[in-house]
Amino acid sequence: MVDAALIQQCADRALKPAIVETFIERAGSQDPLSVTVRSGNRVVLVPKPTTPDEAMGLIRQHVGRSIVRVGITQYPAGLGVVEAGELKPDLVDACANLRMGTALFAKVYRIVTKWYGNPTDKEVLPQVFDDAIIAWQTGYFEGTAVFRAPDPAEVKLAQPTPPSEGESAEQRGDKTAAGGTDLAREAATTDPNNAGIRIDLSGIDAREK
Repeated sequence: MVDAALIQQCADRALKPAIVETFIERAGSQDPLSVTVRSGNRVVLVPKPTTPDEAMGLIRQHVGRSIVRVGITQYPAGLGVVEAGELKPDLVDACANLRMGTALFAKVYRIVTKWYGNPTDKEVLPQVFDDAIIAWQTGYFEGTAVFRAPDPAEVKLAQPTPPSEGESAEQRGDKTAAGGTDLAREAATTDPNNAGIRIDLSGIDAREK
């Protein structure tokens, strides 16, 4: 589990610490150097990096050609990047990754919340959060590329009660953990938000949208 003090210090203030913990559990990684690479509908096996330099080398090698997710929050490494040389070591710094990732997830969560009409019903809130997790994994929600969509900053986020401590994804019947991975992989094959956003990919993005 990610250290509570790190979450308190680095996570976006729009999200309560318990929600950040749940977000990392379901969509992130416990390893700040974690680099996940997908090409098409398959996971690319890459050496497990042991240093920040090794992790950054992997990211630069694959970003723009494959979908690269990085660090504690599995942040989309190529977001807003034109050339691999623009990538910064912040991606594999635990605090910086947590800060960037939770800020971006908070925006995704607001987009989903707004689509639902800013619900307050406790029976609906878990579904909103589930859909926000899936949108984070896939980069899309209801046809919207959520990472590059405008931030509805006026939306106040609901804070659903996180799953009971010790309860597994299987016990929860968690559609995101149990089935969302496959969904994420399928959508990732066409997701321009998760891979390096290089100029030569713009035509592909346009066709696939």
